[in-house]
Amino acid sequence: MATFVEHDGQKIDVEKQLLEIDRADCEDSLYLFLKNSWKYIDSSPFTDGWPIEAIAEHLQAVVDGDIRKLLINIPPRMGKSSITSVAFPAWVWAQPWASPVSGPGVQLLHASYAHSLALRDSVKCRRLIESPWYQERWGGRFSLSGDQNTKGRFANNVNGERLITAVEARVTGEGGDIIVIDDPNAANEAFSEASIYTTTEWWDGTMSTRLNDPKTGAFIVIQQRLSEQDLTGYILSKEDNDWVHLCLPMRYEWQRHTVTVLGWEDPRGVDDEGNSLVVVDEDGERTARDPEAAGELVRREGMLLWPERISEKEVVALEKDLGPYKAAGQLQQRPAPKGGGIIKDEWWQLWPEGHFPNMSYVIASLDTAYTTKTENDPSALTVWGVFTGDSAKYTANFSGRDGRLISKQDEADWFDDGIRIKTMQELSGESFPKVMMMHAWQERLELHQLTQKVAKTCRDLNVDLLLVENKAAGFSVAQELKRLFWRENFMVQLVDPKGQDKIARLHSVVPIFAENMVYAPNRKWAEMVIRQVNEFPKGKHDDLVDTVSMAIKHLREIGVLTRSVEWAAEAEYGLRHRGNEIAPLYEV
Repeated sequence: MATFVEHDGQKIDVEKQLLEIDRADCEDSLYLFLKNSWKYIDSSPFTDGWPIEAIAEHLQAVVDGDIRKLLINIPPRMGKSSITSVAFPAWVWAQPWASPVSGPGVQLLHASYAHSLALRDSVKCRRLIESPWYQERWGGRFSLSGDQNTKGRFANNVNGERLITAVEARVTGEGGDIIVIDDPNAANEAFSEASIYTTTEWWDGTMSTRLNDPKTGAFIVIQQRLSEQDLTGYILSKEDNDWVHLCLPMRYEWQRHTVTVLGWEDPRGVDDEGNSLVVVDEDGERTARDPEAAGELVRREGMLLWPERISEKEVVALEKDLGPYKAAGQLQQRPAPKGGGIIKDEWWQLWPEGHFPNMSYVIASLDTAYTTKTENDPSALTVWGVFTGDSAKYTANFSGRDGRLISKQDEADWFDDGIRIKTMQELSGESFPKVMMMHAWQERLELHQLTQKVAKTCRDLNVDLLLVENKAAGFSVAQELKRLFWRENFMVQLVDPKGQDKIARLHSVVPIFAENMVYAPNRKWAEMVIRQVNEFPKGKHDDLVDTVSMAIKHLREIGVLTRSVEWAAEAEYGLRHRGNEIAPLYEV
């Protein structure tokens, strides 16, 4: 029975007024809509949390017209499908005002890597719309059409529609005002080249052109990161990138602190007054606001995303079960272990000065792929200089123009005993050879453009030797460089990997990195190389990685780059007494 109160001489139905207030509040807030409708979506209790509230805020901005391309990365089991594929479509249809992306007339196209997952969420969404709670509030605005009301496709009487598809399927003649891609990549096929190719082709050839009106429609992609080549990685690799990226790692990493165009930022990097502890410049570089903030950020590093939902104990168990590579992607939303894979981040030494030291020997390393087709790998080049104290200067003096050490008949010809004694007694670790990355680039270029760019780089940086991998494209490039630039001061040498695969080659130079002998300046191009080496062998590209291993391996083989223990052993050997050679007993 209704309860009435009298106000200004009028009887007011309390229950009806409360219902009106609840309806208006839910229309204004997707998060409140999700919370109030939760029992019709999932049987588990609803857990409040800022991560799901952040997703709701950004989805709501799509309907408000503030965001047209939204990319969200969040770990599994955080309710992303419940809000994005179940609650969001129902909430869009509940909006009181109509626009191309708001109101019951909106057509939504939802997709996932598997048809079964898209179908599951479609059924949940339809059940929510048909629930007494929803019908009591918005049932008078539209009704589901009887002739189009199936598990995978249902429409309403004002031209609204919710349709599903999958990567494994093909959409012909179908589209949407809002296209939602929920988990486009399968976790068990994260590193399958065939699966990755299928997904990116499906996106480029099908889904990216399915908006009913490209001027007003919106895309939403939400997933856990799986590999550098997943759909998120593919989208972010595009040069003209106008996507809003909401990235929510399981453990906070302040140097990846997320800030979006809405003014939203990860609350784990915000102080008690609501001010950011992290300063993000126009290039995306992140620095601590001040020394005090730096200390606080160090303390907050590793803070959990949503401990009320997934506790520290449960996260540790997940990390153990997934292993470093999968945990880096699925939990941390960066598909490479923190600190690097084969080569660790901390092994790269930062060169703090504004100019390079004097180099005793400079080489360039080229990985070739002369083509401008975007589906092919780019050509890549890195330049390396050896800088040293006394030890490397002496070594470099015996390096020939072909990049190989001049042969000597006796160890004593390298250095006299006085120099060897000096080496043993006086040389500190700082005097041993080090190698500096002096420049790097990767580009898709035709043959004539590639040779010109390579020659200019070698000329500008006074390169002594250019290494080119001896493969089909490399052989042609080397021949062309020799033909066109034979008068230049750099030599060109083909390098045969001799059957070693890319992983084995990188492993062969691990000791040089581990002994802190490899330096790089604080430059964007250096970060590009370090990131690619970090992600290897799980990353999208490995061209720069090949140039790194080829260059450092060559410097090792010719003796220019020597580890401290090897140098000490060599010096000690030179001090040994050898005596006179014993004359042969018999003539031949």
